[in-house]
Amino acid sequence: MKFRLRGALAAAAASLVFPSLIFAQDSSHTFTAMDEFQLQIATDPQISPDGKKIVYVRRFADPMTDKRYSNLWVINVDGTDQRPLSSGNHSYMSPRWSPDSTRIAFLSDVDGKQQIYVRWMDTGQTARVTNLEQSPDAIAWSPDGKMISFSALLLGKGPHLADLPAPPSGAKWAEPAAAYDRLVYRFNGAGYLKPGYHQVFVVSADGGAPRQVTNGSFPNGGSDLGGLTRAAWSPDGKFLLVSANRHPESDHEYFDTEVYEFNVADGAFRALTNRKGPDNNAEISPNGKWIAYTGFDDRYQGHQTTKLYVMNRDGSGSHSVTDKLDRDIQSPQWASDNSGLYFLYNDQGDTKIGFTTPDGNSKKIADHVVSGTSAYGGGSFSVSRTGTIAFTYGRPDNPGDIAVSTNGAMRVLTAVNQELLQQKAPGHVEEISYESSKDKRKIQGWIIQPPGFDPSKKYPLILEIHGGPFGDYGDRFDLEKQVWAAMGYVVLYTNPRGSTSYGEEFANLIHHAYPGDDFDDLNSGVDAVVAKGYIDTNNLFVTGGSGGGVLTAWTIEHTTRFRAAAALYPVINWYSFVLTSDIPFTAKYWFPGNPWDNTEQYMKRSLTDEVAKIKTPTLVMTGEEDYRTPISEAEQFYSALKLLNIESVLVRVPEEPHGIGRRPSHHITKMLYVAGWFDQHKSKP
Repeated sequence: MKFRLRGALAAAAASLVFPSLIFAQDSSHTFTAMDEFQLQIATDPQISPDGKKIVYVRRFADPMTDKRYSNLWVINVDGTDQRPLSSGNHSYMSPRWSPDSTRIAFLSDVDGKQQIYVRWMDTGQTARVTNLEQSPDAIAWSPDGKMISFSALLLGKGPHLADLPAPPSGAKWAEPAAAYDRLVYRFNGAGYLKPGYHQVFVVSADGGAPRQVTNGSFPNGGSDLGGLTRAAWSPDGKFLLVSANRHPESDHEYFDTEVYEFNVADGAFRALTNRKGPDNNAEISPNGKWIAYTGFDDRYQGHQTTKLYVMNRDGSGSHSVTDKLDRDIQSPQWASDNSGLYFLYNDQGDTKIGFTTPDGNSKKIADHVVSGTSAYGGGSFSVSRTGTIAFTYGRPDNPGDIAVSTNGAMRVLTAVNQELLQQKAPGHVEEISYESSKDKRKIQGWIIQPPGFDPSKKYPLILEIHGGPFGDYGDRFDLEKQVWAAMGYVVLYTNPRGSTSYGEEFANLIHHAYPGDDFDDLNSGVDAVVAKGYIDTNNLFVTGGSGGGVLTAWTIEHTTRFRAAAALYPVINWYSFVLTSDIPFTAKYWFPGNPWDNTEQYMKRSLTDEVAKIKTPTLVMTGEEDYRTPISEAEQFYSALKLLNIESVLVRVPEEPHGIGRRPSHHITKMLYVAGWFDQHKSKP
């Protein structure tokens, strides 16, 4: 029977399956899973070009509809006059100021399907600019404020195999078959893909018929795989810079994008870059002399540091300006005086804003640029012509607010969760550094202690492992971990080898060797926390999602110290993963090549290879619409455990893609089922 629960029913049903959760959730002063519906998340702060106001997105979850929504809010840069620009259970997103700071363009589904809208800030009057069948995205204003560019899917016909007969008059035939001829034909979150390619269009800011600028059977406007492309306008408004993969082998060399210049008037184009590897996020300097973009020379490594490049307007003279930083660069934005570029980067588990001159002199501008409910982070920023920066700012005890930085002075403007945080006592987050038993390499991690923590007592421990595997945790607010801490667990999360934000060499310690030595880093972290004296060593538990699910399974194949495990949306068989996942091209990055040419390598690193060693009771959970680590992976693992007569449970979550968070009630279910499984397997005194 399929599990289908909504809203508060998820928590209620969880208490029926796992009775101990009733007591664990009975607290009004610590975080509970139902706070999923109380938290609001401030994101995408956009400061007006004149530096006077900030419009931002405030996300929330509604318990009655069990869906996620977002509204727009505006606040003065001095923190006064905060007010909503929209309300209700709809999605308002991607606000962008007109160059003269008088209007905001944004996306909304308020009329049923996502479209572009423009709001006049002096009167509040709003006009819908588009009426498209395929939803627009990635909007950008022209320099004169007369046009808006956007990306949208231009439908195609797909492969033609035969002319089918029409049904008889009045007959009701089944839905027609769908045919695919692309390497990636379905994608996580998007489902099975429609035929066609995303293209870049322009439309009058006053509304009217859009006009297609890009052309050809190429993903000029981006794709469902890597996000849609926001075009960059040249200062004279005559050209759009677009990152696209127009190579004939684009299906198999997915990352090989170039920066193209498209003439807005007639669609004529030329490539400004030409190398093997991604060239993305092009931004033209205000004086029109230089173009900045991000990318790397593709060497088919598991992780390759994304650098920031600057070239002349004609594409000549390209050079990296962040070689010394050795961190992945995101979201470059030119300073209005052409003196350099602001950008995001992660360093040792913290998201920061940096600044670099065109000749490569870099400095840090701000720390803790984050907003969200996960230790993975995810922050954003924008810069005005005055140099004032608006950004998201979060800490381990706060999901995030809107802040500004002016001449190096930082100030937090909002307190979107103030009332909730005044009522809830989060678990204290402590950073930990320890040596790996593998090679004495330093590993960074964090411990969340239960509210009211008493070091003289003994607590059960949850080791929670991040996915990616190329990603990083940090000192950021994490609802799942806070809920588990409130239920009496000490929670440990770390950045083992393979994690990003420590440089390319550290990330590639798992190149063609994952999972493997990262287990030693994780296990040593558990030893380091146990050495503090407040852990009940008879009650150790391990969980993680995606790559963390992989390492959870690998961990219980290599140790029996954990009383129970929860492997969430894992990969179990690398051979089948490459043939069923929405990212099959990882075969040339995470492995030496295709599975049939490297069978021994694939099987040695698959969790099926040593599954017979497992003795640990294990819960396995995956979303039914997960196309990143398809549910067939979880089912293989579950069947193997059952054949071995290991106590195990399989949980299938309907409608959910990778991560199990589309529906708030399903995220609640994930939190409570993991804790409930561990509660059932605690050693009783």
